[in-house]
Amino acid sequence: MAFNLKAMTAKELTKLKKEVEKALKSAEERARRDALKAVEKAAAEFGFSFDELSGKAKPKAAAKATKKKSKAKAKAAPKYRNPADPEQTWSGRGRQPFWFKEAVTGGTDPSSLEI
Repeated sequence: MAFNLKAMTAKELTKLKKEVEKALKSAEERARRDALKAVEKAAAEFGFSFDELSGKAKPKAAAKATKKKSKAKAKAAPKYRNPADPEQTWSGRGRQPFWFKEAVTGGTDPSSLEI
């Protein structure tokens, strides 16, 4: 389809321009629909919907792992006692208290501090 644009009047050119714009818009919509179908097909192959991948929909919730409530840990029984202050005790777990460190570095045998 060849047009001699130089021989056409302004009215004919305007009409042609509108037809071209309409055809262009239609072709773009058709291409957009085809692209969307291809994307939806590709997403479906992986088990997703297009909305899930584009962020428009929430992803399908996987089975939620149930979190078990842990029992409150019982306080460990004291294993060592400060000879200078019998109120101060230590279970032997965690950080060594200052009085225990001081006694051991001073030459006291840890077994002598046991309860």
